[in-house]
Amino acid sequence: MRLRTKVILLSVLPLLAALALIAVVIVVQQAALARREQQLVQGAYMDARRGELRHYVDLAMSTVRPIYDERDGAPGRRNEALRRLGALDYGPDGYFFVYDLDGTVLMHSRQPELVGRNLLNLRDTDGEPIRRLIDQARAGGGYVAYEWRKPSNGQLAAKLGYVIALERWHWMVGTGLYLDDIGQTLRRVDEDARRNIGATIAWIAGIALLGIVLISAGGLTLNVSEHRVADARLRLMARQVVQSQEAERAHLARELHDGTSQTLVSAKLLIESALEEGRAGRMPAAALESALARLNDALGEVRGISHRLRPALLDTLGLPAALHHLATEVGDASGMAIAAPVRGTASVLPDVVVTVLFRIAQEALTNCVKHARAARVELALVYGADGGVRLDITDDGAGFDLAAVQRDPHRGLGLRSMRERLAAVGGRLEIETSPGHGVQLRAIVAAAALARMHGLDAADHATSPAAASMKEASA
Repeated sequence: MRLRTKVILLSVLPLLAALALIAVVIVVQQAALARREQQLVQGAYMDARRGELRHYVDLAMSTVRPIYDERDGAPGRRNEALRRLGALDYGPDGYFFVYDLDGTVLMHSRQPELVGRNLLNLRDTDGEPIRRLIDQARAGGGYVAYEWRKPSNGQLAAKLGYVIALERWHWMVGTGLYLDDIGQTLRRVDEDARRNIGATIAWIAGIALLGIVLISAGGLTLNVSEHRVADARLRLMARQVVQSQEAERAHLARELHDGTSQTLVSAKLLIESALEEGRAGRMPAAALESALARLNDALGEVRGISHRLRPALLDTLGLPAALHHLATEVGDASGMAIAAPVRGTASVLPDVVVTVLFRIAQEALTNCVKHARAARVELALVYGADGGVRLDITDDGAGFDLAAVQRDPHRGLGLRSMRERLAAVGGRLEIETSPGHGVQLRAIVAAAALARMHGLDAADHATSPAAASMKEASA
């Protein structure tokens, strides 16, 4: 997974989780607030309705009170009281009703067809409403919730009634208010709450989208910056590689031209002189001896060039001997005391790993000579008990600022080369250093990586022409 993708995920996922949690909390809190608001609205509405009903009943009683207070109570006077109550109303669905305490309708201004009927056993969803009204009136008056058909639309609706009893006349007088409008009010409150929650969620979604866009833009900027730095490093490394190749070629050309070539030319001339002496009948012993010496010198020069390209010890005696020879050679040339101990039980390493570790040792010692100003260097090859291998290179030199070197694309090419070599074989490079405290470098190749390299070596060997010839010979 790319670094930019990791950065974006590590930034976006916590942001989305936090916003989702905030959204859940807000939804829960707003839902609870809406429920409390509904309860407050409903409570305030019911309190207002109760006060209103009581006021209406008090108003009605003030109308019939003079008649009720008359002691004779003649039937004609009771009819006058019913007429006065029937004339009172307040809106299309606001009226008064009168029952006797046995449940018979005495007056109903909106439904006169009920007059004379006994509704004591009439039922609604909660039981017998007229019986509940009469019981409440006998108990001293009060409020009763029940269901009744609205005169304005004929639909059954919830209603709150308030009744009192006129004991001497054996009457129940009351009125009621329909409660369907409170349902509409509560529905509007609920719709407002839902709209508020939806708007809040939309804002949170917008913030999340904006955050993702900003984080993605930041990740893209980081990625572009990284690509630019990487491209600069690659271009610089490519130039360094080309320069190194050209320098090595120029060095080889000088070595061959100024050393080996001159020696071979001298040997050629000596051999030609010996041939001339032989044709003249003289013994060319001196000339041949000189030619032989020149050829030995040329052979030594060719061996030295070959050794610098790749030490023969690396292929014949193995990595420990090659490292020891390298330490001795660099130590003699630089004056540094370089030790090359081997720790642990040596094991056979894949050729590619041997080459990588040897090149890292060469690069590290070159850096020590150029930059470290060290007096002592240890080049330790450590075979781990788990099957892995580690090359520890420690010096007591000047050290350096690792972070600054890693940030600068024009510095640390050798370190990057070491890392890339190790990464190619599944290894890793660890560096501990600070200015004035030397450098401790570890090139680590784990047992699993060595096993994979052994498998690749075996596969290459199995498909090589030599292996194919051996199979044909055995067949």
